[in-house]
Amino acid sequence: MIDAQKLIFGRLSLEALPLHEPILIGTFAMVALGGLFVLAMMTKFKLWGPFWRDWVTSIDHKKIGIMYIVLGLVMLLRGFADAVMMRAQQAIAFGDQLGFLPPHHYDQVFTAHGVIMIFFVAMPLITGFMNYVVPLQIGARDVAFPFLNNFSFWMTTGGAVLVMMSLFIGEFARTGWLAYPPLSGLLASPGVGVDYYIWSLQVAGVGTTLSGINLIATIIKMRAPGMTMMKMPVFTWTSLCSNILIVASFPILTAALALLSLDRYAGTNFFTTDLGGNAMMYVNLIWIWGHPEVYILVLPAFGIFSEVVSTFSQKKLFGYASMVYATVVITILSYLVWLHHFFTMGSGASVNSFFGITTMIISIPTGAKIFNWLFTMYRGRIKFEVPMYWTVGFMVTFVIGGMTGVLLAVPPADFVLHNSLFLIAHFHNVIIGGVLFGLLAGISYWFPKAFGYKLDPFWGKCSFWFWQIGFFVAFMPLYVLGLMGVTRRMSHFDDPSLQIWFQIAALGALLIAAGIGSFLIQLVVSFLKREQLRDVTGDPWNGRTLEWSTSSPPPQYNFAFTPVVHDHDAWHDMKTRGHQRPVGGFKEIHMPKNTGAGVILAGLSTLFGFALIWHMWLVAGVAFAVTVIAAIVHTFNYKRDYYIPADEVTRTEDARTQVLAAQA
Repeated sequence: MIDAQKLIFGRLSLEALPLHEPILIGTFAMVALGGLFVLAMMTKFKLWGPFWRDWVTSIDHKKIGIMYIVLGLVMLLRGFADAVMMRAQQAIAFGDQLGFLPPHHYDQVFTAHGVIMIFFVAMPLITGFMNYVVPLQIGARDVAFPFLNNFSFWMTTGGAVLVMMSLFIGEFARTGWLAYPPLSGLLASPGVGVDYYIWSLQVAGVGTTLSGINLIATIIKMRAPGMTMMKMPVFTWTSLCSNILIVASFPILTAALALLSLDRYAGTNFFTTDLGGNAMMYVNLIWIWGHPEVYILVLPAFGIFSEVVSTFSQKKLFGYASMVYATVVITILSYLVWLHHFFTMGSGASVNSFFGITTMIISIPTGAKIFNWLFTMYRGRIKFEVPMYWTVGFMVTFVIGGMTGVLLAVPPADFVLHNSLFLIAHFHNVIIGGVLFGLLAGISYWFPKAFGYKLDPFWGKCSFWFWQIGFFVAFMPLYVLGLMGVTRRMSHFDDPSLQIWFQIAALGALLIAAGIGSFLIQLVVSFLKREQLRDVTGDPWNGRTLEWSTSSPPPQYNFAFTPVVHDHDAWHDMKTRGHQRPVGGFKEIHMPKNTGAGVILAGLSTLFGFALIWHMWLVAGVAFAVTVIAAIVHTFNYKRDYYIPADEVTRTEDARTQVLAAQA
């Protein structure tokens, strides 16, 4: 006889709620109260209609880009809360003091921290910038597949929702952020933690892969007339290379997690030691994805720094062609270095030496970029605005991270430092100093383009200095501890002489918290002072690329007439040629129409993932069937576009002409 309750609810019961964990109960109460407040405010101010119409169903690449960035910033708060808890635990858990986090909870915290920061902070922020900026930089009206863009965002959000649900229903994985077998196998992890890990990444991975395909097609096929490949802005180049890596590497992650899920659900033996399986095959697969992932994140950040340095040095980027070639070389070489993450697996000297040498070679084009930026600044009329602060801070911090990376590329050194806190310090040196500083530079740089007013510079500088000093205080002690042989992922230590280093690191985490707080204050203060900080020109920084030729924020159609490009600094070139805005002859513009299909399909996919996590087979079957039906129904929606009338375009452009004339 079939147990109906088990068929519907699977392993889900009241015992899945962490009622015995006071930290989680407190967190849940805060989240619930915050959520109720937001819902009440949206209801009071009647925002549900505009929210659904203008954001949830929007397929405007600019709005989707902003939503990606908001998602990344919200998840940053969650991921950083995990980091503060880890640092606080390690600062006090010595000898008889066990700290405030039980080991099983601490293991979930460091796993969730890694997963959230890479997949749901860095990836959405990077994708958000690429979504917002690339079509504007290449003179396009939108991305190649606008509906796919909306669907990709909501799939990424669905993955983030599953990770957040694991905080309050069940548990998250206790395996580390890459979930190596046999620890992630059914014997070592029989609970739902690893299943949450698998399905959150699988759902979000679909969104990321489709977004990569979309942006490649956009850059290859939708550039303005005259914009050859070697006239594309550097940010567009780095976005192209990053998305090529996404399309090439994320299916490998999908396959690795699919095989792991078969081991857990179907009793196969791909990664077990029984019946011919091999756990090291998982490690190879995960790092064949994982090392290109580092460059998926850092290449667009390099592109942001290139735009910022060129703009605020008020001159062309030094060595444009060499910058492009360096980016392409990094893209190719990033596929030939994955094994340096596990020199200690016993592959032998010949394999280790090959990957050690390729790792050192990849540092050459990366280092060349630093010289490109420095030579761009040389004899430039540098304006030290907030984005430039982040750029100079990045150069110092990232170079240190690069040098420690070259040290870890030496197999004998790696044998000593491999599983130590030295590795943690190096990784954060690169990701914070490279990726996060780039993203924060990008937010300051393009914020006036997106919202029509600049961010308050005082709080931006406060945020920078707290981040910069906090980073060194938080992570330099970990280099010292790593050289002393202290291993990572420990929640308790016996040697009291180590405690002072962890206390210094915890102080650094508090300084970084002040940096994040300053950023949030900056957003509020800037909004309140928006009339003082208003930019009506559309070009507050005297920019050099096409996005600065539009109004701030840009109209829905981006460009009334598709621009013609003659130089890789297209807007700067147009200004020096005495560019005149067209004031007549506007025609109707063909645009894609909003649709709710993306959020519906992503919601059903998220429900399907949740059902599989808890073995709710009936719910999973129904969710899958309805997802397929909804996708088929959407294919019969032929009303996917509309025309903006010529008189509406004329009104929009005339209004901007009047504003610019008033400024002249």
